Amino acid sequence: MTSQTTVDKAPPTPEPPEQTPSKGRRGHPWLTLFSVAIGVMMVALDGTIVAIANPAIKTDLGASFADVQWITNGYFLALAVALITAGKLGDRFGHRQTFLIGVTGFAAASGAIGLSHSISLVITFRVLQGLFGALLMPAALGLLRATFPAEKLNMAIGIWGMVIGASTAGGPILGGVLVEHVNWQSVFFINVPVGVAALVLGTLILVDHRAQNAPRSFDILGIVLLSAAMFALVWAIIKAPEWGWGSGTTWLYIAGALICFGGFAYWETRVAEPLVPLALFRSVPFSAGVVLMVLMAIAFLGGLFFVTFYLQNVHGMSPVDAGLHLLPLTGMMIVGSPLAGVLITKVGPRIPLAGGMAFTAAAMFGMSTLGTDTSSLTMSVWFAMLGFGLAPVMVGATEVIVGNAPLELSGVAGGIQQSAMQIGGSLGTAVLGAVMASKVSNDLPGNWTEAGLPPLTAAQSGQATEAVQVGMAPVTPDMPPAVAQQIMAVAHDTFMSGMGLACLVAAGVAVVAVFVALLTKRGDNADAAGGGVHI
Repeated sequence: MTSQTTVDKAPPTPEPPEQTPSKGRRGHPWLTLFSVAIGVMMVALDGTIVAIANPAIKTDLGASFADVQWITNGYFLALAVALITAGKLGDRFGHRQTFLIGVTGFAAASGAIGLSHSISLVITFRVLQGLFGALLMPAALGLLRATFPAEKLNMAIGIWGMVIGASTAGGPILGGVLVEHVNWQSVFFINVPVGVAALVLGTLILVDHRAQNAPRSFDILGIVLLSAAMFALVWAIIKAPEWGWGSGTTWLYIAGALICFGGFAYWETRVAEPLVPLALFRSVPFSAGVVLMVLMAIAFLGGLFFVTFYLQNVHGMSPVDAGLHLLPLTGMMIVGSPLAGVLITKVGPRIPLAGGMAFTAAAMFGMSTLGTDTSSLTMSVWFAMLGFGLAPVMVGATEVIVGNAPLELSGVAGGIQQSAMQIGGSLGTAVLGAVMASKVSNDLPGNWTEAGLPPLTAAQSGQATEAVQVGMAPVTPDMPPAVAQQIMAVAHDTFMSGMGLACLVAAGVAVVAVFVALLTKRGDNADAAGGGVHI
């Protein structure tokens, strides 16, 4: 109440007429929502659409298993590390300019990936995609908060969230169509015309909005420390199967990550304008919401990474068929999101969030039982349950995190929420990938010997292990059919044992998230969000 009164008594800031919602095109709230939604859709779509293209990229460019992981990890890490900084850039230089730069850069990086002929270039431009995508996301939310009147802001943010959810879930389907009927490059080329459309609409419709108390400096050291910590941690997890979990190199990177995290936390309490105001985490519900987002993303995005290989390489589905088999997941997320919004409004976030993570845990446990001969109906049940469980978590996270932050820090809180999901997705792919690699490395030699197959040399064993980690059988065209069939059976059985263990770990993560969800509550500042404040 006090913050609202202060805002009302503050001298008005001179603004161009277009900033007031009107019947005109420029600055119109719903046209602004439509414009930013196109850009946001690109970023959210790219988070999952590439999962379907990964097998084709691996085959076409001769990439390793770790390379394929970095196609995803590089994108998520760049997003996660840059989101909060990008939000402050928008506050300082204007959300309109930041959004348009993000759209242009994201589309250009997408086109560059499609033209790349090496896995190193693909990963490099994926990192650039993530950096430009980070400019887009907070700027889009900032534009909505500044453009919509308070009584319609929640509806706008709800639609914005639905676009993200639908795009994230629909990525595998669109990716399947493009990979099967065009090529894997088209997954990235499609962003170019979409980006051009977002740029044109944004130029014609969006109006610049700047914070009254815009930051005048940037926490450069904080950015460096956080980036170094995240890189060292995820790199150690990805390389551990190769180096060994007992290797000094592995633990050197982990120790480096912990030192950087500690240094980051210390510096944030000393710098005048910290990258992340650590005082936010004194709120237990706020901290629980952030942890919940990380755990949810580990379970969801980490598990989805292996499901695409399971459908295509074990069941032999085309990319389109694989995408269609994930339709129950997509549909339940789209249908469940508005229902979850209504439920959260009535009863608060605690029960829906805990129930959603319980459904997610049950779905991941069910997915751990999938086999080489599992029917489409059984798969659909588990995929639908996963989508139904994820929906309330996606919807409720904004209220829990942003609502429990002070009003003047709601923009930073929104950046933290988005960063948490991106970090969780990257860690999920890395952690579950490490679990898969370790299980396959341990089981494949014994399964190979028990099947009576010819012994492998050290080089052949390494190649076979890498192939099996993505569900492929290390067979050659000159092999007798009977031997090839036997190798395929061993490869698929070993892959399923690794995927089963990875899904069980994801289920365990989701169970932990159930208890974290019980610490959440409706935000003390939720009702004040967006009301009477100029951004």
